Amino acid sequence: MINKKKKTVSLVLGSGGARGYAHIGVIKELISNDYEIKSISGSSIGALIGGLYAAGKLEEYEEWVLNFDVFDILKLVDFSFNRSGMINGEKVFNKIEEMIGDVNIEDLPISFTATATDITNRKQIWLQKGSLKDAIRASIAIPTVFTPKKLNDKELFDGGILNPLPIIPTISEFTDLLIAVDLNSSTNVLSKHKHIFEKEKKGIKENISNFFKLNISKKEELSYFEIINKSIETMQEVISRYQLASHQPDIMINIPNKCCEFYDFQKAKELITYGSTITKEILEDTDK
Repeated sequence: MINKKKKTVSLVLGSGGARGYAHIGVIKELISNDYEIKSISGSSIGALIGGLYAAGKLEEYEEWVLNFDVFDILKLVDFSFNRSGMINGEKVFNKIEEMIGDVNIEDLPISFTATATDITNRKQIWLQKGSLKDAIRASIAIPTVFTPKKLNDKELFDGGILNPLPIIPTISEFTDLLIAVDLNSSTNVLSKHKHIFEKEKKGIKENISNFFKLNISKKEELSYFEIINKSIETMQEVISRYQLASHQPDIMINIPNKCCEFYDFQKAKELITYGSTITKEILEDTDK
C-alpha cells in the first residue's frame, strides 16, 4: 500500500472578533483531510487561534469556549474606562496564559507569526520570536476596546488595524499551499447555511448587547460600541480586499461578516461548525 503524501499548508488567519471561532473549524477540517499545517500567520483573533494551535492547546481552548454561556462571558469582561481602552482583558488573558504557559514562539513546533500595530510610528509589527502569550495579547488589543500591550518599548495594538489578513509574501515558500481565511468577507455565502445559526438560544445575544450598551453607550441611534465595531469592520474589509488583490492565496476561505457581530462570543458551537462546513465544501471543490 502506497502512503499518500500529505499536502503542506501555510495558513493565514484573519481578524474579525468572535467570527474567529470559525478558524477552529477550518483547522479541524484541514487536519481531518490530511493537510499538514507547517506555518501560521495570524492577526488579532487569528493570532490567538493560530497561536493556540501551534502550542498544541487548541482543543483545550475549544472545550472552554463551547461551555460559555452569557453569564460566563459577562464575568470575563473587566471594564477599565481609561484612556487606552474600555476593557483590560486580563481575566480572559489570564485564562489563556494558563493554557499556553511560558513558551516562546521560536520554540513552537511550527512557524508562527502574529501581527500587531505600532500606532505611534504607524507601522505594522511582525512578532516572530519571544513570548507567545505577549505576542497574542498585543495582536488582539482592539483600539479603544482593549488596553494596549507594551512590548519592546512600544505600545502595540490590534494587528487588524493595518493587516487584517496577514499574508506574508514568503510564508508559502516551503509549503505546497497558501490558504487564507478572511473573516470580513462581504460575499453572500451565508444563506444556505442559516440552519447552523438557528439553534442559538433566544435572548443571549440581546442580553450581551444590552450589557455593553448599558455600560458604554449613550442615547444616540448608534451606540459608542456599535460605532467602533462598524468602523473597524468597514476598514478591515477594505484593507483585506486590497491585500488579496496583490497576494492571492491558493485556497481562499471566506467567512461572511454578517454571520455574527464581533462580540458574539457565545456562538462558539455555531461558528466552529460553520468554519468546518465551509472548508469541507471548498476542499471538495478543489479536489474535483
